[in-house]
Amino acid sequence: MVPLTTLDYPGQLACVLFCQGCAWRCRYCHNPQLIPPRGSEEVDWCRVLAFLQRRQDLLDAVVFSGGEPTLQDGLAAAMEEVRQMGFRIGLHSAGIKPAAFAKVVGQADWVGFDIKALPEDALDVTRVEGSGAANWRSLDHLLDSGVEYECRTTVHWHLFDPDRLLALARRLSERGVSRFAVQLVRTARMLDPHLSSVSAHALQPELWAALRELFPSFVLRS
Repeated sequence: MVPLTTLDYPGQLACVLFCQGCAWRCRYCHNPQLIPPRGSEEVDWCRVLAFLQRRQDLLDAVVFSGGEPTLQDGLAAAMEEVRQMGFRIGLHSAGIKPAAFAKVVGQADWVGFDIKALPEDALDVTRVEGSGAANWRSLDHLLDSGVEYECRTTVHWHLFDPDRLLALARRLSERGVSRFAVQLVRTARMLDPHLSSVSAHALQPELWAALRELFPSFVLRS
């Protein structure tokens, strides 16, 4: 749990709850300790609620992150319980299970949605068959929901090149995505150690300019 952040829900003072477990194995994952279904630093839900009760006049929102929060059977009930306390609800998800994502997306006020790659390229990132199709089906659920969102793609230059990233952005724009962020990968800790030695930074002014032309809102995070 992160008790206070201004970064994980735009314009809101928020707390982040990290949900344990993820079915994908993204090579650049910087929180590999969250992948197993059980973790060593789990916090009882009653303690979370007690913390939030003490923060009702100090925080605007609670963000459910992960791992992949939509794998949690109790997510919908937890989101409703937090909403009843007066908080706005943020959700970070890659839509690993489209049916589960579709059930909860309407309960969120804002979604930070991870687009891993073009559907045909996602296996290179996630190392899980079918992940690209699932990711993009959930994107359709998000766009159909009317919920505020940001689509974001984490970029490691060993897995992307400028042409491939531009092709992804064009596909998203054609799909109707209006808010897109590129996050240059962190190299301090990654699931695939072979990626860590590859530079995470690249000067691509022409690429960033092209992406800004595709979306009403584009953000580059390094």
